[in-house]
Amino acid sequence: MKTVGEVGERALIAMFTEAAKSGPGDVVIGSGDDAAVFVPSGPVVVSTDTAVAGRHFRFDWSSPRQIGARAVVQSAADIAAMGGVPTGIVVSIGCPPSTPVERVLELNAGIVAQSHAYGARVLGGDLVSSAEVILTVTSLGVLDGTAAVALSGARVGDVLAISGPLGGPAGGLAALAVVEHGADRALLDRFSSLVGDYRLPQPDLSQGRIAAVAGAHAMTDVSDGLVEELITLSAASLVRLDVDSSRVPRAAGLIELGAALGVDPLRWVLGGGEEHQLLASFAPDTVPAGWTVIGAVSEGAPGGWVDGDPVGEIRGWQSFTDT
Repeated sequence: MKTVGEVGERALIAMFTEAAKSGPGDVVIGSGDDAAVFVPSGPVVVSTDTAVAGRHFRFDWSSPRQIGARAVVQSAADIAAMGGVPTGIVVSIGCPPSTPVERVLELNAGIVAQSHAYGARVLGGDLVSSAEVILTVTSLGVLDGTAAVALSGARVGDVLAISGPLGGPAGGLAALAVVEHGADRALLDRFSSLVGDYRLPQPDLSQGRIAAVAGAHAMTDVSDGLVEELITLSAASLVRLDVDSSRVPRAAGLIELGAALGVDPLRWVLGGGEEHQLLASFAPDTVPAGWTVIGAVSEGAPGGWVDGDPVGEIRGWQSFTDT
């Protein structure tokens, strides 16, 4: 099997360029030139995220294609959280020269496939030598006629709602971790859906645009865990947020996994991360279909509260997002 060092940067970039030729988007000049040129349909939203092998992903727990796709989900979720629609992706891949070429090509294949799934196109990027495999994905999106939904817009009297179930990625990661430390591997088959949630979260990011059209006042994606997002949104909006944990939707199988591992699944629901479901505040009676109301915005000192307790008390919980 050839390595990146044996094939060379120029040949690999040519392979990337070929893979990125197809796909949606109003691209005038795409991957392969010095820079991409595209014509957006509205104000442009930009976000970038970096993932490092051994810290944010492991090749023995996820396939290269899943890892590449997951990096796109992570970045594109920030576009959706502003009410935008992803249109273009720029990616930088760093890897040791000894990295098998097939691994890098599979990473790129996952990036391209997930970008196309969002209606976006890979516009280009960079390939560099590094001590570890590093993926940096920059997403570009458009607001398409709506105003950006910021963190600071939550209003007293709003309700808080979530776009999908929480806890799946954290539960899946917990299952992988206990198996690595000696638990029966049959656990991964039994809870394959939760393991899949960790390997490649599949939030419905179209809900960002839907929420913006519905008039969401504030929005963010759940990347660092619900507790941390409540703290961040509350501080930005200078309001108090109250959440009823029993109303937070949970990924299927979490209760059973919690029983198997002796862990309260609420730990994964509130403290887990990397789900990228959307958390937003809405005026009452404007919450879009499919969203679940989990709490309310009230007047008072900024702070997030879960079941009447300040969420700051939960901040020390292990999030299960670091490997």
